Amino acid sequence: MPLSEHEQRMLEQMERALYAEDPKFATALEGSGLRTYTRRRVYQAVAGFLVGIALLMAGMVAQQIWISVVGFLVMLGCAVLAVTGWRRAPKPGEQGAPGARRQARQRRSMMDRIEQRWQRRRDEQGQ
Repeated sequence: MPLSEHEQRMLEQMERALYAEDPKFATALEGSGLRTYTRRRVYQAVAGFLVGIALLMAGMVAQQIWISVVGFLVMLGCAVLAVTGWRRAPKPGEQGAPGARRQARQRRSMMDRIEQRWQRRRDEQGQ
């Protein structure tokens, strides 16, 4: 069940007050789980990319094309993993930002309008 406008404002005020009173504690409670997970994922992808480079070079030195191809595929997969993980990583303080919620609400209302228009067109064509 989503929070009402009043509850959201109260929660945002409480978060701001917590940041103002004890920023170190607020940062510790900020929800580092997702951010830490995505950061770790990006670091793993970078390490995998370096392993892919090593495989590519080893394949070239050993004159085994299949090792080079595997190295290239590992590099490609890790690059995609790093880029998607980097894009999804929330920025510090983003979770409590009022603009992020407002933007999500606007997106949701836009989708609702599109769905209503689509439903209206389907109803008009069906009759």
